[in-house]
Amino acid sequence: MNITDKAKQNYDKYLNNHKSILESNDPEFAEVFRNFAFDEVLEKSTLDDRQTILVILTALVTNQSLNTFKIIVEAAIDMGISPVEIKEVIYQTTPYVGISKSYDFLEEVNYIFDEKGVSAQQPGQSTTTRKNRKEEGLKKQYEYFGEDLINQMIDNAPQGQEHFNDFLAGYCFGDFYTRTGLDDADRELITFVMLASLRGCENQLRAHTQANLTVGNTKETLVSAITVLVPINGFPRTINALAIVNEICDN
Repeated sequence: MNITDKAKQNYDKYLNNHKSILESNDPEFAEVFRNFAFDEVLEKSTLDDRQTILVILTALVTNQSLNTFKIIVEAAIDMGISPVEIKEVIYQTTPYVGISKSYDFLEEVNYIFDEKGVSAQQPGQSTTTRKNRKEEGLKKQYEYFGEDLINQMIDNAPQGQEHFNDFLAGYCFGDFYTRTGLDDADRELITFVMLASLRGCENQLRAHTQANLTVGNTKETLVSAITVLVPINGFPRTINALAIVNEICDN
């Protein structure tokens, strides 16, 4: 296979020089994909190694790519990504993709930690209680999206559906966004990646594109995240996400 030096270097770094059956059975495909994903794509991204790992792990959970996820987690540990950060990525995905998609990944991370000699029981990162979680979550929503927008959403909830806004404030934002281990910029970037990787979430992606700008992520950061996602998500979702970033950031 004619693999570029840059592709070899990045492959070794992000996949721990994983030996794939594609090398012997599908060498032409392996050559094309590795040169694209680990040379061309990463060359156009300005994300640092830590951000790149967080983006990739998030997209793999969202897309249910467990086998590749396991390889990347081992590389992440070797690169110095903290166990807390790795677990917080999976925790953060849960209110967006659902426990049916995140559970297997969390379970697998615990197995990998054990194998690597890392404690699977990391220090707790929660900063809220059952009494204040909704209040603190609402503060986060106000901070990210503005009081007017959130209050309008609450006021316009149809009768009998008010509990969904309570769930958003208490569970999604109060239980997860208030945690330590990742900062606001990390969590919003992760959320952006999830929404760009899911299907049919364009309205939510618009809102969280703006929220990313609010917490300090730049258009360049978001475009770089989309760039890293191309080999994972494919072009249709890539182009849709890019159009939304241009729409929000250029207005």
